[in-house]
Amino acid sequence: MVNRMLVFLFRALSVFPLPFLHALGAALGWLVYLASGSYRRRLRANLVQAGYEHHLNAAVAEAGKAIIELAFVWCADPKRVARHASVENWDLVQQRLDAGKGIVFLTPHLGCFEMTAQQIALQTALTVMYRPPRKSALKPLVEGARARHNLKLAPATLSGVRILAKTLKSGEPIGLLPDQVPQEGEGVWAPWFGRTAYTMTLPAKLAQLGKADILLVYAERLPRGRGYVVRFVPFEGSLEGNAADQAASINRAMEQLIARCPAQYFWSYNRYKQPEGVAGPESEAAA
Repeated sequence: MVNRMLVFLFRALSVFPLPFLHALGAALGWLVYLASGSYRRRLRANLVQAGYEHHLNAAVAEAGKAIIELAFVWCADPKRVARHASVENWDLVQQRLDAGKGIVFLTPHLGCFEMTAQQIALQTALTVMYRPPRKSALKPLVEGARARHNLKLAPATLSGVRILAKTLKSGEPIGLLPDQVPQEGEGVWAPWFGRTAYTMTLPAKLAQLGKADILLVYAERLPRGRGYVVRFVPFEGSLEGNAADQAASINRAMEQLIARCPAQYFWSYNRYKQPEGVAGPESEAAA
């Protein structure tokens, strides 16, 4: 019942202008921050760890915007959503498409990351890795919003990885969120803002398997609900070395991307958690 009400609420909110939704989201961000001690401690600790504690106030508001804007991005008419976004450096993408080169788009939880896939899909087919929501009632809403024209979903399973690899080999792009904590056996320990974090190895593996280029992309949220700028950035790291070296290189690229608008990163995420069944970084280093 509660989940159905949430779906109804999202659809109802989607009719409001984006400036109103972002103002509402900023208020929600502060409400959650003041109400939840665990949320407040983690958000502040992660900001301090990364050296961005002076962005605390802005980060609290931006976190709330990130939640409320989903009503607009997922439920509003796609043409209306598209009008609120502009694209920067698309030529980086088009050059690779014209050459028939596979592309691995890497998008951290920065700004409106849901917007990046939608904007890419307006120009070319895109397959993104997808983890279903824990609440089953939200599944039709989320999957319907994400699986739009030119946008296909691959589950976060072995069969989904095969889909992504096959897509790359055919010359079509794929998209991943590389700053999620992977499951046991799917990652390595690598530096992340001065600490060691369990990090995905899949992006580098897929790029090498599909002989594809990596491109970074993020959607910066503009002030006062003016919309978004989707920016494409070259990956200047290296995929040489072992899996840990590759993961560290991708993490550095994500850190540099986050530095462009640090208040808009998802700082409340438990990025440093140790997945069940995974040995700690000390054990891995000893091995």
